[in-house]
Amino acid sequence: MRDDFDAPALDERLWLPHYLPEWSSREATRASYRLDAEGLVLEVPREHPVWLPEVHTPALRISGLQTGSRSGPVGSTDGQQAVVPGQRVREAQPDFRGHLQSGGHLEVRCRMTLSPRSMAALWLCGFQEQPDDCGELCVVEVFGKDVVAGESAEVGVGVKAIADPRLRDDFAAPRLPLDVTQHHTYAVDRSSDEAVFTVDGQEVRRCAAPPAYPLQVMVAVFDWPGLGDGTDDHLVPQLVVDQVAAW
Repeated sequence: MRDDFDAPALDERLWLPHYLPEWSSREATRASYRLDAEGLVLEVPREHPVWLPEVHTPALRISGLQTGSRSGPVGSTDGQQAVVPGQRVREAQPDFRGHLQSGGHLEVRCRMTLSPRSMAALWLCGFQEQPDDCGELCVVEVFGKDVVAGESAEVGVGVKAIADPRLRDDFAAPRLPLDVTQHHTYAVDRSSDEAVFTVDGQEVRRCAAPPAYPLQVMVAVFDWPGLGDGTDDHLVPQLVVDQVAAW
C-alpha cells in the first residue's frame, strides 16, 4: 500500500473519511480534510462538530481517516475501539477493508501544526473481528502542549493494550530534537516478536510481543475546545500527510 495523496480526490477504496462511525453516524463523524499540493490536509476548524458529545468527556473534536471499519447490528456492543464499556452500536457499518496489515513496515511522512489543546497521531489498531483483537501500535502521537516550537517535541510511540488481555502497555513519549511543523518520517517495523519504531530512520524504541492480528491504519488530528485558555479559539490544528506507505 502506498498513497501520495496526489490524486484529485481521496482514494475511498483505501480510506474511510470518518472516525469510528458505528458509535454515532457517518454524518456526525465526517472528517474535515482537503487534498492540495502538499498532500492530505486534516484539520479541525471551529465549526467542526463535537465527537460523541453524550459519551466522551472532556469535549473532543476529531478529523480522522481509517483504512478499515466494521460493526455488528444496531444495539450490539460489536464495534471497534469502544469508548466506554458496554457501548452500543448506533449505526451499523459494513465491512470495509481498505488496508489491513499483519506485519512488515509502515511509515508516514507528515508535518503538524498544533495548539496546546490539540494532538495529531497515526496508529494501527485491530480490525476487531474478535473482541479482544483491539490492541494498538502507535507510530506517532504528538500533543501540542509537549512541543517546544522549532526545537523539540515529545513523540509518543509503542504498544497500547487497550482491552486486549494478551498485551501489556509499552508506550513512551521520548523528547526528540525535531521541529514537528516540518516533514518527518515516522515508521514501525513489526514482526511476531517485536515492533521497532523509528523517526527519520533512527530507532526510537523497541517493544516486545506486539499485536499478532490484522491492524488497520488510523490517522487523525484532535482538538479539546474546553481545554483552551480563551485566546486560542481561532487556531486550527492541522496534520499534513505527504505519504503513507506499507510493505
